[in-house]
Amino acid sequence: MEYVLLMISAILVNNFVLSRFLGICPFLGVSKKISTALGMSGAVIFVITIASAATWCLQTYLLVPLGLDKFLQTLSFILVIAALVQLIDIVMKRFTPSLHAALGIFLPLITTNCAVLGVAVLNMQEGYGFFKSVLFGFSAAVGFSFALLIFAGLREKIERAVPPRCFQGVALSLVTAGLLSLAFMGFSGLVR
Repeated sequence: MEYVLLMISAILVNNFVLSRFLGICPFLGVSKKISTALGMSGAVIFVITIASAATWCLQTYLLVPLGLDKFLQTLSFILVIAALVQLIDIVMKRFTPSLHAALGIFLPLITTNCAVLGVAVLNMQEGYGFFKSVLFGFSAAVGFSFALLIFAGLREKIERAVPPRCFQGVALSLVTAGLLSLAFMGFSGLVR
């Protein structure tokens, strides 16, 4: 039951985009089409899940034994995340060039996506074990993807509408994101 609550909390209650407001750049930048949102979702799920496992191992087996966890944690976590993103970039360029082109600059920006680093740091702050760290990372990434796909669907639907001129473009996207965030606040009673 503890693991189910951890997953529900990461996906719905403490959603990294809509509750913690981490990862807003790719959330707003890649959400114009569901197809690109799906591609970004897959990349983010892969990077956050693998980064959770890699950073936990790095922290537990290298940084803590050497007494470097206070000094090099953030830097070493960013290096691990950057390496994973480069791996995804190379694989996507080779096997799905159309998706790679559609994601554009937002794919390398996963490196600086604060949600990825936030998950890794939260795993260490909460003192999660390996399995719990990976599960939390996967759940946080699924929550990010869930919010991204909902938002992309809303933006595609809104694009077909004719809103007032002052609300067209970014303004309406930000209002929609705010309303979606308020809707996710309704899940706050699920997990204490």
